Amino acid sequence: MRPRRVVADLKVTARTYLRSPVALFFSLVFPLILILLFVFIFGAASSAKVTVYTINEDVTNGHYSALSQEFLAALNSTNVTTVQLVSPSVGNLSTYLGQNGYAVGLVIPAGFQANYTANRTTTLQIYSNPSATSQSGPALGVIASVVNAFNRPCPPGHRCDVIQVANENVGQPYFTYIDYLVPGLIGFSILTSPMFSMVEITSSYRKEGLFRQLSLTPLTRAEWLTSRVVWYVLLTFISMAIMLGIGIGTFGANVTVSWTLVPFLVVGPFLFVSLGMLAGSAAKTPESASVIGNLITFPMMFLAGTFFPVSQFPAGLQLFAKLLPLYYVIDGMNQVMLFGNLGRAWVDLAITLAISVVFFALAVIAFRWRDE
Repeated sequence: MRPRRVVADLKVTARTYLRSPVALFFSLVFPLILILLFVFIFGAASSAKVTVYTINEDVTNGHYSALSQEFLAALNSTNVTTVQLVSPSVGNLSTYLGQNGYAVGLVIPAGFQANYTANRTTTLQIYSNPSATSQSGPALGVIASVVNAFNRPCPPGHRCDVIQVANENVGQPYFTYIDYLVPGLIGFSILTSPMFSMVEITSSYRKEGLFRQLSLTPLTRAEWLTSRVVWYVLLTFISMAIMLGIGIGTFGANVTVSWTLVPFLVVGPFLFVSLGMLAGSAAKTPESASVIGNLITFPMMFLAGTFFPVSQFPAGLQLFAKLLPLYYVIDGMNQVMLFGNLGRAWVDLAITLAISVVFFALAVIAFRWRDE
């Protein structure tokens, strides 16, 4: 071993990394992004209070009972939970929580104070989201502690367990984490396959002169782009079938599969093929195209509800998540596959379609067979 050759090779390696934006991104920038992202999400979420969305049905003469107000005040006084009263007009609280991605809900039934005074058992209904255990777990512990405090010490001749709790998963009693994960994984496939492929294809075709050769054929730019959309729509259906097969067949996922999923499986790839083409057209080299594609794709992977419920994020990050196109694809599929809320699903679809049309038009305008 000669130190001189080692130093020479070290210089070559350093020049190679410094000249490669992709290598620099994955070696230096991307690990920093991941660290900051996870610290920001989990650090902020763990320090923030968990909102317990509550319907108080113990009302007399238009006023909440004194005991129910005292119970909710005890929940509010902790460093873990804060109570948000919800009108009974929202309907089923479980469905309401699931549709909005909230973690914990509580129903105080009518007769809560009367039953407590008369030494009769009252059951408080709790709903918790299994996909948001970092929030629901601490909240359930606090609720149990407050219940125990009200049950003990007991007045003379009073039972010590008159307040009990019943816990169900948000949406339906049988929902589990895998049920919430399946739509997110389908959305992940809708995002990654078109985006990464189109960015790479656009940059490599330009570098190798294939676009210049295609310009000599009757094929138009819009036709070529449309054919790519069709291809990735077919791939999306195949990916969905595989994920549903594993989710339902292996893990027993309880999701609804219907024709109302089809628009999302078509419009989603249309959106990200167009966005990938636009990103690749804006880049000057394959290396810069890869960096642009990663900068667009990775935030959506982690912040649009693919792996982590958006409801767990801090308020500012939730607002940012709703600016990401993938959020509306995943939220729409959640509404179809889990909650049967077609009204909200159609709103998500309309937003996705509008964004897709804009990106498609911009991609056709920016895309050139020949560089100037």
